[in-house]
Amino acid sequence: MQHAIRTKFTELYKQQPQLFRSPGRVNLIGEHTDYNNGFVLPAAINKEIVFAIALNNTQTINLYSLDMQEQASFELQSIEPSDIGWANYLLGVVAQFQKANYKIGGFDLVFGGNIPIGAGLSSSAAVECGLAFALNELHGFGLNRMILAEMAQKAEHEFAGVRCGIMDQFASLFGKDGHAVKLDCRSLEYEYFPFDMSHYRIVLCDSQVKHSLASSEYNTRRQECETGVAILQKHYPKVGSLRDATIEMLEKHQPEFDPVVYKRCSFIVQENNRVLDACKALQENDLVFFGQKMYASHAGLQHDYEVSCPELDFLVEQAKQQSSVLGARMMGGGFGGCTINIVSINAVDDFVAAMSAAYEQQFKIQLPTYIAEIVDGSSEF
Repeated sequence: MQHAIRTKFTELYKQQPQLFRSPGRVNLIGEHTDYNNGFVLPAAINKEIVFAIALNNTQTINLYSLDMQEQASFELQSIEPSDIGWANYLLGVVAQFQKANYKIGGFDLVFGGNIPIGAGLSSSAAVECGLAFALNELHGFGLNRMILAEMAQKAEHEFAGVRCGIMDQFASLFGKDGHAVKLDCRSLEYEYFPFDMSHYRIVLCDSQVKHSLASSEYNTRRQECETGVAILQKHYPKVGSLRDATIEMLEKHQPEFDPVVYKRCSFIVQENNRVLDACKALQENDLVFFGQKMYASHAGLQHDYEVSCPELDFLVEQAKQQSSVLGARMMGGGFGGCTINIVSINAVDDFVAAMSAAYEQQFKIQLPTYIAEIVDGSSEF
């Protein structure tokens, strides 16, 4: 991939580039907790976007997407969202530097990658973070990675129209080989935990399903959580979000809650606790206990938060039947996407074969699977 991208760059622009990479991510546990100021536990993985880039001493940026085989050029003095979808992720990053009064020079770029699109592995964040990292290096701005993550997040908000939390961009920039990273979405403090992959692999099963419910239901869940916080605030003024709530608080005031809102809130509080328990398990290298927390997370997402779907539930149930699997759950916003599974390294092939056969028999859909290794965040080659 590096070779193809470098070759295309020199062919198009007749100069030598610098090469950068930025990875996609998995979220091991901690789903829908980010917008509730809670904890998440992502890891950067070996599916990545590669960038060949060089300054060109003009006021023009020239972009080429190797995957789309499309080219586009834009003038630096008039950066705004375009009708070219893939370009907006890059233009949004340039706009963030400009807004912060950092002078960006014209540049030539070729980029491409192997992050499966639509599988919930954050290809968009990898594109944003990779360009932000590269521009920071090329211009010598000296910005730290958290500032770059916030810029990349704002790029997605303003140029792609997706009001994402910061987890995806954070994971792409802050990943560490062999470690998961716990992020406190309220304070943005973070901590690395070793994830020993010597006997296990992370295997992703892509349901190939994307229900149109996802975006509308996502907004509904946010509203339900805010409704619950408003009830708790009457009794506990210091509860600013569900991050501050406890199960005891919820149980004490359960009669005041609509039953659905109560289920949503109890899931978030329990999920935050599961992230903390899972981190403790990693410290003790107890992946069996970690896997149990993954199963518990899925059950909560299925029954209390109600963002799963039959395909995801089927995949988790199938995984449970295999002794080589320590844990499995749906990953991401819900209603489709991938399940994440921790599988014994010597049983990966059997696991993939069994899951693929069962899924195709049940849903008449072929099941793509991806084996993910945990890697470092954005870097120069």
